[in-house]
Amino acid sequence: MDDRLDGVATFVQVVEAGSFAVAAERLNLTRSAVGKIIARLEARLGARLLQRTTRAQSLTEDGQAYYDYCVRALAELDAAEAMLEGGRQQPQGRLRVSVPIAFGHLCAAPVLMELARRYPSLRIDVSFTDRVVDLIEEGFDLAVRIGELRDSTSLAARKLGVQYVSIGASPSYVAEHGIPTAWDDLERHAIVAHSRAGVTTPWDLRETQGHIRRLQIQPQLSMDDVTAIAAAAIAGFGLARLPSWLLARHIKTGELVQVKDRCNLAPQDIHVVWPKTRYMPSKTRCAIDALVAAIPAMLDN
Repeated sequence: MDDRLDGVATFVQVVEAGSFAVAAERLNLTRSAVGKIIARLEARLGARLLQRTTRAQSLTEDGQAYYDYCVRALAELDAAEAMLEGGRQQPQGRLRVSVPIAFGHLCAAPVLMELARRYPSLRIDVSFTDRVVDLIEEGFDLAVRIGELRDSTSLAARKLGVQYVSIGASPSYVAEHGIPTAWDDLERHAIVAHSRAGVTTPWDLRETQGHIRRLQIQPQLSMDDVTAIAAAAIAGFGLARLPSWLLARHIKTGELVQVKDRCNLAPQDIHVVWPKTRYMPSKTRCAIDALVAAIPAMLDN
């Protein structure tokens, strides 16, 4: 059996990754192994496909034409495999998923672990990051996104629910300082704030009459991770603005009490997104269905 298809897939990965090193990481190969595969492919074709320097690589004219044909050929193979896979009862193969850090750990990961338990032939690779990944360029099968979706003709999406934001504090903090009954009272309380790149995120809150109130925040503690903010609030450092689903978890344990419910300016939609394809592999479909079935109940607080 020849290795023409392996060479084609590796060549496409190298082009789309932009470098041999990144392609090697995605393919779980060494850089030298990838280089040898491309060298054998060029030798078999009798044409140079890539111009390589120490700093960059680019397609030759022959390489560009060959790449276009390879992409179409691989798409047809993917469609054929998906069609056959659709008749199988057990999803299998590698499924790469990107999820936000806090939501991923507490909501998405348990669903995916249950999926792995149900289907032993399914290998699930989960990446936790708050960065918006490029599913196609980075080789992900699906991702969970919180907030407005960027327009894309290459992605499909299903809504998982809505994320609200509420304010909570520890029972010990409330016992000492009380629960603020008006928005003006909030400014007299200690606050554990969210920050990004050293800049504190303001608290923009919607009042009952629909007016917008921006609190002047001068926190002793500010953090760029909501689970750390929740931990600080539990430790009694002040009021914390948290996703309602996260606050609800700590209310159930008695670690936090609710101060203000669903007071954020604009609730955020949560979606699962995936690259549009003519045929969806069963491994992707079962993961999407599992998230759609389980996540709404986690958000219904």
